Amino acid sequence: MATTSRARRSNRSRDVPAATEDHLRFAPSSLLSQTAEYALRVAVYLAAKAPEKLWRASELARVLHVPANYLSKILHQLTRTDVLESKRGRDGGFRLARPAKEITLAEVVGPFDRTSRRPGCLLGVGACNAKKPCALHHQWKPLSDSVTAFFEKTHLDTLASSTR
Repeated sequence: MATTSRARRSNRSRDVPAATEDHLRFAPSSLLSQTAEYALRVAVYLAAKAPEKLWRASELARVLHVPANYLSKILHQLTRTDVLESKRGRDGGFRLARPAKEITLAEVVGPFDRTSRRPGCLLGVGACNAKKPCALHHQWKPLSDSVTAFFEKTHLDTLASSTR
């Protein structure tokens, strides 16, 4: 039976990545925006490789397969929020501003996505809370709280150590 191009594409996303820099390419998810995913990928990469080394934006974009201009904006935002530090000039670049064990995933994705205490309703019906719950509120709230806790309690070193 012939495989359709749609089936081939969907199977590719389930393939185990090769033992190259591709292992840092997370599977797409609806949990994070693409910008937040790129921010997480670059932060994990910097933590996993030589954290003290200054990395040029173009080098990171090439290795992580992220558009250079897009990544540059992400890097500058992460610098403004003290996740990264940057140095200008010929020998400049970006690196983590603190040890990876001190940087939470919430700090990395927070400037791009609200992973904690999402406002509004999962179903989009406006204000949803314990006093005025939607049909999913009581089922979604514990899961949402778990997701928030994951981002707030997980540090970069945890992910970095699994990608070395």
